[in-house]
Amino acid sequence: MSNSSSIRHFLLLALADTRQLQLLHFCLLLGISLAALLGNGLIISAVACGHHLHTPMFFFLLNLALSDLGSICTTVPKAMHNSLWDTSTISYSACAAQLFLFVFFISAEFSLLTIMCYDRYVSICKPLHYGTLLGSRACAHMAAAAWASAFLNALLHTANTFSLPLCHGNALGQFFCDIPQILKLSCSKSYLRELGLIVVSAFLLFGCFVFMVFSYVQIFRAVLRIPSEQGRHKAFSTCLPHLAVVSLFVCTDIFAHLKPPSMSSPSLDLSVSVLYSVVPPALNPLIYSLRNQALKDCMRKMMTACFSEGMKYPFCTA
Repeated sequence: MSNSSSIRHFLLLALADTRQLQLLHFCLLLGISLAALLGNGLIISAVACGHHLHTPMFFFLLNLALSDLGSICTTVPKAMHNSLWDTSTISYSACAAQLFLFVFFISAEFSLLTIMCYDRYVSICKPLHYGTLLGSRACAHMAAAAWASAFLNALLHTANTFSLPLCHGNALGQFFCDIPQILKLSCSKSYLRELGLIVVSAFLLFGCFVFMVFSYVQIFRAVLRIPSEQGRHKAFSTCLPHLAVVSLFVCTDIFAHLKPPSMSSPSLDLSVSVLYSVVPPALNPLIYSLRNQALKDCMRKMMTACFSEGMKYPFCTA
């Protein structure tokens, strides 16, 4: 038995038991992280350099790419290090920092997805008011609110979680520092305070989810009333990528945290945690770029400029 004052490090869950599988997981995580870095990096560069992409939709997409980069860089490097060097330890301070950053970027991502849903709703259902409701100042304020609320949420959860006395060892049943796993180590009823914060956050997230569902019902009703097939195709092409990203993010997250206890097992929990924390940041750029011709054209010009003429600015022109 130990308390939190004597804990200097935590033991993370190993991705595999054998050395061969550890190296395989290292290679898989390396490939996924490189794909995420490349995809999100291309989106950030394309939106920053392409003047014709300086619109609210692409501005929020740039912020989403930043949150994806942050979330995958928070969890994957330590998991890769542990797999490569056959270790499982993480220091107390590093665990606190990892938990804070992970909650921060995940919260920001959900807020940004909600804002992007509002952007699509206004664009399709209230096009005449688009410039008024989503001007440059309004977009900056909404993005700042998303990051600020995510910072406050992460700060509250991290401070509250690591203020709990821990007396059930230091082994975490997860490959990164996660709030539910740390709460299992608590020996005080004060963990109910953190559970209360989680419930409040869950209700806020559920409210955002209901807003997105309601918005997409209105969007699809409006799209189906568009007389031309080309107009419907253009409207769907801007909505379907966002809907796919939201579905991937929400479904994996809900399944990870609300699956029945009878379905719980170390291997399944590990697979699901990788699915919602590692896979979405790598797939999001692919989902958006496949359906957006302007973004694909800008990326193609940028990559052509990189390979043929070197790094020239601006890469993308209208």
